[in-house]
Amino acid sequence: MSVAEIKMNDSDGIDEIAAMEQIFTTQKQAYLSQPEWDIAERKKRLTQFKAAFLASKDALVTAVSEDYGHRSRYDTLIADILPTTAQFGYTISRLAKWMKPTRRSPGLLLAPASVTIHYQPVGVVGIVVPWNFPINLAIVPLITSIAAGNRAMLKMSEFTPKTNQVLKQIISSVFDSKDVCIVEGETVLSAAFTKLPFDHLLFTGSTVVGKHVMRAAADNLTPVTLELGGKSPVVVAPDIDIKVAVNRIMLGKSLNAGQICVAPDYILCPRAKVAEFVKEYRNEFNRRYPVAMQNDDYTNIVDDRQYGRLKSWLEDAKQKGVQVETMQDGSSLDDQRHRMLPHLLLNVSDDMQLMQDEIFGPLLPILPYDTIDDAISYIKARPHPLALYIMSFDNSTQQKIQRETISGGVAINDTIMHVAAEDAPFGGVGPAGMGHYHGIEGFRTFSKSKTILKQGKFHSTRFVHAPYGSLIQKIILKFFLR
Repeated sequence: MSVAEIKMNDSDGIDEIAAMEQIFTTQKQAYLSQPEWDIAERKKRLTQFKAAFLASKDALVTAVSEDYGHRSRYDTLIADILPTTAQFGYTISRLAKWMKPTRRSPGLLLAPASVTIHYQPVGVVGIVVPWNFPINLAIVPLITSIAAGNRAMLKMSEFTPKTNQVLKQIISSVFDSKDVCIVEGETVLSAAFTKLPFDHLLFTGSTVVGKHVMRAAADNLTPVTLELGGKSPVVVAPDIDIKVAVNRIMLGKSLNAGQICVAPDYILCPRAKVAEFVKEYRNEFNRRYPVAMQNDDYTNIVDDRQYGRLKSWLEDAKQKGVQVETMQDGSSLDDQRHRMLPHLLLNVSDDMQLMQDEIFGPLLPILPYDTIDDAISYIKARPHPLALYIMSFDNSTQQKIQRETISGGVAINDTIMHVAAEDAPFGGVGPAGMGHYHGIEGFRTFSKSKTILKQGKFHSTRFVHAPYGSLIQKIILKFFLR
């Protein structure tokens, strides 16, 4: 078995964990023997990686759809292939600037010394990839890690086996396993992976699992970047036209059938406009996805487990008095294909499971409010979300909501697209995560920012040597301690 293709079976889990640990050791030794690739080498690797990726884009689209039972080709192209391709070009074009040491002021006390910050690779990076966007969320952080000069190991989701195989073929065509390696396996291997003494660990997934990952990393003092989730609200302000609001919201909730960490989780809508919102949402959805249960543009729930979870949460809400508005007459559920159309939920209450945890699917609660302050208070009374969406063209309303709430990111009059901003960091806050990647922030996340102070023939520190109490020391202290 190639160490670049580690996959755990229940019968030989111990052997596979040992193989994973061995490849980690091999990567660590490779890093120590050659701790830094120059810019030419990094660009060469990224350019070859991009070519191999694009050559396999159709195979990736097919593989993801097979893993889901059906995933819209355009969901994969728009949300996985397109932003990943853009990240290649963006990173390659800016890498020289990112790698260039930056000058800092030494301050008057250390003058005339020079101070520069050099960005070195941290070593071996671990990347834990979820099932919902297995291409983007594997390759984008890998691009940034390679740009920073690191080796990397990726733990792929066991729920996307066909996609994993295509990614393995792409990566093995460009990289030796001592530089980049993919591993697969279920819970036991995942736990062992997060316990490896990585130099940095990036985890994308649920808040619950993120807590376990952080505990495991703590034993090795491994720095972590946690991209988690939470209940991302949409504030529909009183000033905005409901048709405009629905138009801007729908992509964020329909793409990948709402199985997105930054998908709108619930709507805060002016009380007098709730009925209009429901009517317009139904009309717009059916315009975009005619005959939706058979429409290839709409994506299935990934598997029976996630489908069953969503159905149970919907049933729990019904038993507790929720009013359900579906997109079409007849069934909006297909148990055999685990397909679920959007369900708008009215009269929700906090004791419902779907109001306690991130929904991660096409259920959309609509909560009425009377004043914008009421909407803000509702958000502030709950854990900080990964994303906050504001539907308003009124600048004062936009500023008020931004100023009085805390979230990982904000999009105004749009949903989810802030994640695609190439030159901006992406990350959560509090239970929605910690740390950032994308752009230069990602490069610096996977780099050690090393301060280098350089003295010339003249150096001012000679004035603070013992024996103490000289006139020049007294003058220095008098000047600086004021």
